[in-house]
Amino acid sequence: MRTFIGIDLGSTTTKALVLDENQKILGRGITNSRSNYDVAASVSKQEAKIGARFTLFHQALGDDGSVDVLLANLERNFRLEQFLAELVQLETSCDMYLDHPRFADTKNALREALAAVFRQIELEAPAIYAPDANRKSDFFRDIAGSRFMSLAEKVSKESGVSFDALLNIYDKSILDIEAMVSTDEMVAKQLLNGLSRAYRDMGGVNVSEAEAMVTLQKVLALELEETYVVGTGYGRVRLPFPKEHIRSEILCHGLGAHMMFPGTRTVLDIGGQDTKGIQVDENGIVTNFQMNDRCAAGCGRYLGYIADEMKIGLHELGPIAMTATKTTRINSTCTVFAGAELRDRLSLGEKRPDILAGLHRAIMLRAMSIIARSGGVTDQFTFTGGVAKNEAAVKELRQLIKENYGEKTINISAESIYTGALGGASFAHRSVNN
Repeated sequence: MRTFIGIDLGSTTTKALVLDENQKILGRGITNSRSNYDVAASVSKQEAKIGARFTLFHQALGDDGSVDVLLANLERNFRLEQFLAELVQLETSCDMYLDHPRFADTKNALREALAAVFRQIELEAPAIYAPDANRKSDFFRDIAGSRFMSLAEKVSKESGVSFDALLNIYDKSILDIEAMVSTDEMVAKQLLNGLSRAYRDMGGVNVSEAEAMVTLQKVLALELEETYVVGTGYGRVRLPFPKEHIRSEILCHGLGAHMMFPGTRTVLDIGGQDTKGIQVDENGIVTNFQMNDRCAAGCGRYLGYIADEMKIGLHELGPIAMTATKTTRINSTCTVFAGAELRDRLSLGEKRPDILAGLHRAIMLRAMSIIARSGGVTDQFTFTGGVAKNEAAVKELRQLIKENYGEKTINISAESIYTGALGGASFAHRSVNN
């Protein structure tokens, strides 16, 4: 089966998307960007191919309502299998680092402490992937790291081993794990095991386990040929592709937004390191654009810095800002000075939600300036990038567009973070079929 793949290497996350010959989306994949861009590209591509297997499995089983239940349970249990496999790899890597001479006198005690930590994470794993589980992240590093630090601190107090030593071993080992890319054989095994797990605690499905297993095996046997791959994004020059397989992120976001919403004429993309205002024609071809300067003010990295300053998760910024009773005026969106102003505001008694509401407004005012320089909002407007998932940012954007341009159609998709990858995959398709 011929497929066309787009990979969007961002400063914080790398996204991949797979299209079939009819330009239908088969699968999407995302991972945290690494210093090793080859690995980030490979992992996101593998994740997109996994998504494609799920799509093909769904198509093979048909549209029976119970199939959705089966797929949801399969995905949860597959992710559990994936997590447990990576946990084993992490423990093995930690054990290898114990051979370092600096741990010669404490090797056995550290090994026992590590074993206690990993056995507890193993016990907790099914609950982490339970149907009603609320995970702050789906990335292995985030989930395993959070539990490791919490449990290691407890174990170190009980056993007397050095917490710093445990943390040092983990920090080195997690880098090894992030450099690994699952093979197709490993993924196939995890999917089949996940399907077996799904049937252990699931009822009300009209497809027998034997039938589902045979269908999944047929899907896994289907070759997903990488007919053409296009890379884009902030780190596109570091992608392991020939120059002719690289496209500008401006072009990819413009075309991707057009593919998602054909009426799009203006696109705003707020990524980790830059903000782009893009104008496109009726075919998704870029006619004009503007970007911020090299400073990351008002971008995803800025929001990440604010979250770190407030000691909260990035995903918590929007919900907290939505509880504000007023909007505090923020004078600077400079990452360098943001922390100082934030601390000053808090010391003056300003409420945290009100400050965050002001920060979101300041960010969107900066974005509106970029949009105005690119040509303004003349028709349907599409918001792309990870910040499009931030409800406070979306609220301010809607308000500012109404204030400045009147009532406009504003398109925001739950899959907006994949817009650049979609544009890349579309360029891949065009490279072969035009």
